[in-house]
Amino acid sequence: MSLPLSPVDSPQVGKPTRVRYKVAGLAFLLAMVTYLDRVCIATLAPSIMADFSLSKVQMGYVFSAFALAYAAFEIPTAHYADRIGTRAILTRIVLWWSAFTIATGAAFNYVSLLVARFLFGAGEAGAWPCAARTFARWIPKKERGTVQGMFFSAAYFSGAITPLLVSFLHSHLSWRWVLVLFGCVGLIWATVWHLWFRNEPAEHPGVNAAERDLIAAGCDPLLPHPMGGQFWRKILLNRNVLALCLMYFPNSFVFYFCITWLPTYLRERHHFTDRSLDVFTGLPLIFGMVGVVIGGYAMDRLTARYGERVGRCGLGAAAYSVAAVCLLLAPFSGSPIAAAVLISIAMAGNTFTLSAAWNTCIDIGGNNAGVVSATMNTAGQVGSLLCPLIVAYTLKWFNNWDISIFIMSALFFIGALCWGIINPGKKLHLHAAPV
Repeated sequence: MSLPLSPVDSPQVGKPTRVRYKVAGLAFLLAMVTYLDRVCIATLAPSIMADFSLSKVQMGYVFSAFALAYAAFEIPTAHYADRIGTRAILTRIVLWWSAFTIATGAAFNYVSLLVARFLFGAGEAGAWPCAARTFARWIPKKERGTVQGMFFSAAYFSGAITPLLVSFLHSHLSWRWVLVLFGCVGLIWATVWHLWFRNEPAEHPGVNAAERDLIAAGCDPLLPHPMGGQFWRKILLNRNVLALCLMYFPNSFVFYFCITWLPTYLRERHHFTDRSLDVFTGLPLIFGMVGVVIGGYAMDRLTARYGERVGRCGLGAAAYSVAAVCLLLAPFSGSPIAAAVLISIAMAGNTFTLSAAWNTCIDIGGNNAGVVSATMNTAGQVGSLLCPLIVAYTLKWFNNWDISIFIMSALFFIGALCWGIINPGKKLHLHAAPV
């Protein structure tokens, strides 16, 4: 079943149609819904902790339950999407995570909350690698950096406004009903995606020959998707992939700090309250949104002028170094606002590299972009898994927020070194012949 074609979608002769931009637009909405459902729990955490009498360590496990499941199911989901396409997989992903966003609101004790968040993570796993594969099949290579940057910026914009939106809704609704409301948004997106999207441009009735040729010029040919030990050894033991994984660990570690513990950190370490807390909680994601847009554009320009090594790796190493220095300086700042701004600049440096990282996965993985990006993202989710627990236990043992900030700075310095190892020009060769 498909929706009726609009005049804009109607195939034209000669001039390329613009269906790929609608695909990108739906992906941007996906990113926004993803972060809406992920970020809201950080703002709701004080109410949840009060209702269930949870300690910071227990809440840390709630945050990490999502990341554990997300990491465990990321690669299998992406591998299946590489085999059958992203239309069905993304439909399932969004329906699942929306259902368990709603189920989180129905939690009745600590254990049920853990289970709901674990299943939420299992459902959402693979969403972003599926987006990367969609871009690999639908977006011309010269446009991918900008599109990938806009994709991430949509996510960060959503994450930035979510604390304000949650605070407004929570003043009228319980935390349970806020989660129910947010869960319903994904159900609408999944319906539109399944009815309108197609896995390949050639399958979509709104794409004309000119647009198909434009997209195909930068796409790898469709190849069979092998299974077995040799396939996985080539991926998991590849130097490029290993460096990508280690590089991406701090990226997710710091991001997860911002969407889990940051409100509590700003309240307890810097004594932000009420409205100012909502603003400065969202500030790193606003800076992140700007960083990812500029980073995607800069990546395309630098790559076009100096090649992929500079456009991807040089950009990544420089941005990570800036993030590391900002985090190193933040604990020594005499002003709470200055500390919050330094963390926000670090977040911008972090997101500046996202287009470079995910496009490097496409460069290296080719027709297996989903699996390669999922492998990288799984390593990142290990960072997401460990972040809430490291912060919680550091506070329990040392009662010092600054230790966590120093850890994040050190991770970025290590990530910058990893960018020096990565070579986007070395493609993985996993197939024998096209089909």
